[in-house]
This record gives sequence, C-alpha cells and structure tokens, in this order.
Amino acid sequence: MKFIKTEIPEVIIIEPTVLGDDRGYFLESYNKKAFEENIGFVNFVQDNESKSSKGVLRGLHFQKPPFTQAKLVRCIEGEVLDVAVDIRKGSPTYGKYVAVKLTGQNKKQLFVPRGFAHGFAVLSETAVFAYKVDNTYAPEYDGGIIWNDTHLQIDWNLSENEVKLSDKDVKLPNLASLDNPFMY
Repeated sequence: MKFIKTEIPEVIIIEPTVLGDDRGYFLESYNKKAFEENIGFVNFVQDNESKSSKGVLRGLHFQKPPFTQAKLVRCIEGEVLDVAVDIRKGSPTYGKYVAVKLTGQNKKQLFVPRGFAHGFAVLSETAVFAYKVDNTYAPEYDGGIIWNDTHLQIDWNLSENEVKLSDKDVKLPNLASLDNPFMY
C-alpha cells in the first residue's frame, strides 16, 4: 500500500497493491498496522455502502461533535469524484478541498479526517461506493455545506442540470453561514 499526502496533508490517498492474473485480482483494502504507521490510530466501527446512478451528488456532509467521523472511502464499481473540504476554523487550509477520482479500476481510497465535510458525485452510469467510519451515524448531529458553494468553487465534473440531490442536500447552507463547531 502507498499512502500519498495531498495538498491538505491530513487528507491521504491510499493506493493498494493489486495482484492480478487471468483469474481476477486480490488487494488488501485495509491493514491496521500500515494505517497506524502512516495515518495514526483510527478506530473504525462501521462499514457502509451505497449504490447511485449518474449525476447523484451526496454531500457535502459531516457530523457535529460528539459524533464527528473520520472516513476511509473507495469506489468499488464505477467512477466518482470524491471531495473533502477542510472546515476547521483556524486551519491554514480552511475552505480548501481535495478532489480525487476514485474508480473501480484505479482502486484508490481516500482518508477523510474529522473536521472535514465530505461528498462525492457519480460520473459513471452507476457506482458502488463503500466507506469505513470511526463513529456511528447520529442524524440529529448531521451537518453539511451546499454542493455549489460559490466560495469553494468545486468542479464536480457534471453540469448543473445533471446533478441529482436529496431533499436534505438541496437545503444545506454555504460555508460562510455554517454554524461551525470545528477548530484546528
């Protein structure tokens, strides 16, 4: 496994070693020892999976304390643009983001630490997306930022009329008006 730092050092791209032949492939998607040596201790407690169609944009989401979450995400089938936005007040990278294409072919993963909003957009006809989290889901502690926040200027690789949002995600605030509990 390779652990690759991004423009925001706490957000890490993980490239697994893929062993393949004419029968298929094998990869190690998580190794506790390697993860702790390269990122630190994270106690993952739950695995989640979603399947979405082209244009579905899920995000930008986070959970407020005491239910904040770190995530290890990957696309099992299809292609997504995955985005992590630094929302930690006082951070030198506050309001900046990392965007990475995760695909069933490249098998890359992204580690999204606590204090970041996270989202992804489906670029293929369908995508199966999986993520490990280090805290359980608590809907009353949900938070988020609108996907098209003009301050962030995220290019989701979709036209506006292709984007499909949940009712919840349509109503999210922009970063400037966020009641933000995260400190650097």
